[in-house]
Amino acid sequence: MIIEAHDLRKTFTARRGRGKTEQVEAVRGISLAVGEGEIFACLGPNGAGKTTTVRMLATLTAPTSGTARVAGYDVVTEAAKVREHIGYVGQNGGVDENAPGRVSLVMAARIAGMSRAQAATRADELMAAFSLTEIADRPVRTLSGGQKRRFALAIGLVNRPPLVFLDEPTTGLDPQNRANLWDEIRALRDQGTSVLLTTHYLDEADALCDRLVIVDHGRIVAEGTPEALKKELAADVVTLRLDDPVAGRRLLDAQPYITETQEDGERLRAYLHDGEHNLPELLRALEGAGLPIRSISLERATLDDVFLKHTGRSLRDAA
Repeated sequence: MIIEAHDLRKTFTARRGRGKTEQVEAVRGISLAVGEGEIFACLGPNGAGKTTTVRMLATLTAPTSGTARVAGYDVVTEAAKVREHIGYVGQNGGVDENAPGRVSLVMAARIAGMSRAQAATRADELMAAFSLTEIADRPVRTLSGGQKRRFALAIGLVNRPPLVFLDEPTTGLDPQNRANLWDEIRALRDQGTSVLLTTHYLDEADALCDRLVIVDHGRIVAEGTPEALKKELAADVVTLRLDDPVAGRRLLDAQPYITETQEDGERLRAYLHDGEHNLPELLRALEGAGLPIRSISLERATLDDVFLKHTGRSLRDAA
């Protein structure tokens, strides 16, 4: 395992005015393990504790309690060794907006201990790998969001780390640039680099990750592969809007092929076995009970359904 964390906790002191302070638990006992050459995600809404967890693992903030080893080194007592073995790309990228991207890359390489010649060579390698050579001498502020993200990723990889942390790597990107960056992240894994990323995008976690944890209110509420987590529900999902949701829920709960019913705002969500065959039966039951349907849809279980099952609310709404 390239990351092993046990019961990590982080408490901040927040000021509330008039000299008053309050203790805020951002992370409340997170344990996780990431294997070498794996894409691992922390999925959850904003404020769930994802970024704080990554910052502790990357030695950018010290845990209040708990332990973690990254690349074999303790994040508190051997922080300098940890930094030698990781790359970190924060939400803001860390690229100087007023300088050309080449300058930022060379500077990052020099900070990593390379000579001027080595830094220039490494910058050229990364710019070629991320298709940045033609725009390398333009001020970063003139580049697109996708180009800036690629420069930020290149800076994070300048020291050839076996592990790279990506905090919300595609936030603010259009669909095409998001897809392009996903390809870059997959390429890192194919080359043997381990990746831990945070995201609140369901499709991103589903499409990219070998394994993930779902984080909510500073705790892990689910862990596994995307497919395994969805299979735990063992059902298709029918979403209903009814004129009488109270009577509708009673009827749904009484059907033998429905394993669980949940209220999600104005919607009722029913998890049922073999949805394609049992949906007509459900429609007949609703009609027989005189319950008009305002809308209905049938879908396969998603990671949002997993989040809803474990937290009682939709990740889309929470994010």
